[in-house]
Amino acid sequence: MSEVQDVFREYGEEYMRIQKPLPHVCKAIREIAACRTAALGGHTDTCDECGHTKQSYNSCRNRHCPKCQALAKERWILAREAELLPVPYFHVVFTLPSELNELVMRNRKIMLNLLFQASSETVRELATDPKYLGAEIGLTSILHTWGQNLTLHPHVHMIVPSGGVTPHGRWRESSKKFFIPVKVMAKLFRGKFLYDLEQSRQKLEEPLCDDEWKCLMNRLYRKDWYVYCKRPFRSPRSVLQYLGRYTHRVAISNHRIISLQDRNVTFKWRDYRDSSKEKQMTLTAHEFIRRFLLHILPPNFTKIRYYGFLASGCKRKKLALCKTLTGTAQIVLKKLSMAELMMKLTGRDITLCPVCGIGHFVAASGLSPPSDIN
Repeated sequence: MSEVQDVFREYGEEYMRIQKPLPHVCKAIREIAACRTAALGGHTDTCDECGHTKQSYNSCRNRHCPKCQALAKERWILAREAELLPVPYFHVVFTLPSELNELVMRNRKIMLNLLFQASSETVRELATDPKYLGAEIGLTSILHTWGQNLTLHPHVHMIVPSGGVTPHGRWRESSKKFFIPVKVMAKLFRGKFLYDLEQSRQKLEEPLCDDEWKCLMNRLYRKDWYVYCKRPFRSPRSVLQYLGRYTHRVAISNHRIISLQDRNVTFKWRDYRDSSKEKQMTLTAHEFIRRFLLHILPPNFTKIRYYGFLASGCKRKKLALCKTLTGTAQIVLKKLSMAELMMKLTGRDITLCPVCGIGHFVAASGLSPPSDIN
């Protein structure tokens, strides 16, 4: 079956020559095209029993590469095990209206930062209100920018534990239902985002005159913004399995691509407006690349963020307090090697020689990339 890499290898250079995307976007195209090929070099491993050798090529490690995210996701999930509390967790989704898509495309970093800022402040502010919970909570917020058909659809998936620490240092847990009404969140989220957007207007690259800007803002204030809360997870462990679907996902997975033929890419997608029916879509290779590139994030942009008692600046102290208050055992995680991680996930020893079944592979030599490839 064809992969995203095949599309980029066949048509990536042609697309860059015609469309001239930004340097970090070109870098992503070339890295994905070269992933696990001789272009990136590699190494030779030799069995210490029978002498059988195998060559392995290096991964590009680009965070937008479908091939490189599986193990990164598993490492991230393992690291989160030590942070779980024995309480229900909720999944909340905050989505920007489509009217803002043009601004997002031209001002990606600013607009996506505002999305993180407004959504996290909304939940944290309402959670501290005694009317709802009256406690400081912890949030894990994950950015997605795509819909099933690869069009721009900026939204954050937020995982929220059903409780927090009161100002008096006690743990307070919410009811089985999410402790903040969705409509209340939606209105506050809209107000916060649009206020912050007004404050950031001078930093935006946008050609709107004052009248157009005012018209846009009025339309956005009148519109009901979309905030969605799913049922709580069955157990803290199920949170990790669920998070794995979102944390390191890229715009489209390789398994969804059906064919690359006659300069066209056909892929599967799910139409949520039509009872979630699975359908097929065919795009020209250049249009497929254009849509995929809509979701290349700015350099050094953080797509998974933590707030409240999970924020990096205070997590060590505040999370320890939460664990004490909820009677959670402290877990010390060992950093696993690639072989140890694969053994844990699959039960298979990837260092075992498939020829003799006795020896194990050891690194013998490195493979340098060809001198004519950057």
